[in-house]
Amino acid sequence: MINKLTTILLNVIVFSVLSVGQLFAADSKPNVLFLAVDDMNDWIGCLGTTPHAITPNIDRLAARGVNFTNGHTAGVFCAPSRAAIFSGQYASTTGCYQTPNYFVSHPEIESLQMCFAKGGYTTLGAGKLFHHPEGAIDQRGWTEFFLRNRSQRQNGWPLDSWSSETPVPQPFPASVYNKGQKFKAGLFLEWGAVPNEKEEEIADTIRVNWAVDQLKKKHDKPFFLACGLYAPHFPNYCPKNYFDLYDPAEIEMPPMREDDLEDLPPKIRKQRENRKRLHHEKLVEMNAMGDAIHGYLACISYADAMLGRVLNALESSPYSENTIVVLWSDHGYHHGEKGQWGKHTLWERTSNVPFIWAGPGVSEGVKTDATVSLIDMFPTLVEMCDLPTPHQHLEGESLAATLSNPSVASDRNIFLPYMTPGEYAIINRDWRYICYGEGGEELYNLREDSNEWNNLASDEKYGAVKSELRKSAPSAFAAPEDKLNTRKDLVVDGETFRWEKGKGNYKPMPKYRPYTSICGTEVEKTRQEEYTMIAVQ
Repeated sequence: MINKLTTILLNVIVFSVLSVGQLFAADSKPNVLFLAVDDMNDWIGCLGTTPHAITPNIDRLAARGVNFTNGHTAGVFCAPSRAAIFSGQYASTTGCYQTPNYFVSHPEIESLQMCFAKGGYTTLGAGKLFHHPEGAIDQRGWTEFFLRNRSQRQNGWPLDSWSSETPVPQPFPASVYNKGQKFKAGLFLEWGAVPNEKEEEIADTIRVNWAVDQLKKKHDKPFFLACGLYAPHFPNYCPKNYFDLYDPAEIEMPPMREDDLEDLPPKIRKQRENRKRLHHEKLVEMNAMGDAIHGYLACISYADAMLGRVLNALESSPYSENTIVVLWSDHGYHHGEKGQWGKHTLWERTSNVPFIWAGPGVSEGVKTDATVSLIDMFPTLVEMCDLPTPHQHLEGESLAATLSNPSVASDRNIFLPYMTPGEYAIINRDWRYICYGEGGEELYNLREDSNEWNNLASDEKYGAVKSELRKSAPSAFAAPEDKLNTRKDLVVDGETFRWEKGKGNYKPMPKYRPYTSICGTEVEKTRQEEYTMIAVQ
């Protein structure tokens, strides 16, 4: 009888210990604060570049974490970059070279927030995490996704960052570049100050305030809180006090060279020269380059202030010691470098982005130039947060070991797909190699030519360098996904939406002629008229 009672008591004790251990393990899972900005290049203070934005909040985050100075985007503009981040796969696998909707044609992909949900996390999202038009947000896996008003939920979840209820400068449009034009807010090269008293009405401010409120709540489970800012994306509208941080007479211009496009392959040179005439030369003629850069710097500082609100709320919360913070920008931005204004290039100004981690498991106050990609975030968070492995193969590499001990990081080649299959860049500390399929190549020695002014691709002595870098490109490229038609394919069902693709309503992507070679390497064509995939031999 005594032995039986002893056995029961022991079992109760063991069960209790296991239960407490399991509870402790669940509670010890780190929270994640996932902060995104849009179109922010590497002009932030802690990266020490020129021009120099005033970013005290981003700088203090970098001071308590790991600052990747050589971090690069996974896509050359918003849609493919964000598709790659949340799917964990490049456009060369998903076909999302120019579209954001990986979840439509590839519903088998378990997105980042779905993995957090499966891992027992509360998942909270707001703002520009995905692309901004209607139908672009992956609705799956969110405990709550914040939208500012009900009409957004009833119209396919567009962000409407600059809509009728958000303040814009007066007169409107505000910039000299667009003076006299009639358009809806949001167009290219538009900048101007909003009255300071309107700051709380700006969409990004409202989203940030919502994120702050989430950090004030009691959470019984670990949380994944993701908040995306639209700033500093055009239009560069923000309160006047952020413009006042800068003396226009002291704003430095980025490094430029007038003949910078002359050594490019003929096809790409023609495209870039046309773009230069449309934007850069027009701004120069108007003597408006400084004004345009002023607007961009002001919006970086506004974004920094909004990030500061969230970081302050975290530091004041019970979650400050057990929350991983990740800050990233979807891609960089040209402001006249190589004669370009915008993104959509395979050069440094598009690819290099702010990329900062802090929190448990992350070293403090370290700056590293190890080459990394935004696509690395997904596998890193899977490892650090002990998430279930998704069904799809994750194409990035976990940075967990580097974050813990940056001194052990070895450099590597990273891949950046362009907007057409077979076109890409390979980047490391020393080199940037660009392949335009049959349209030519570029090669830059980044140690000696950080501005990428001297294209070495035609010099025979660099043949081995190009050949070695090409080995890091995919062996096959998926065909482009079709662009969906929001008027015909998007079905709104109450406060959710779905895409009904396949009825002939969607707009097919252009029929690309299959390459016979990609930068001198023969390719195998799977179909003559058009390809579903091209395989590099």
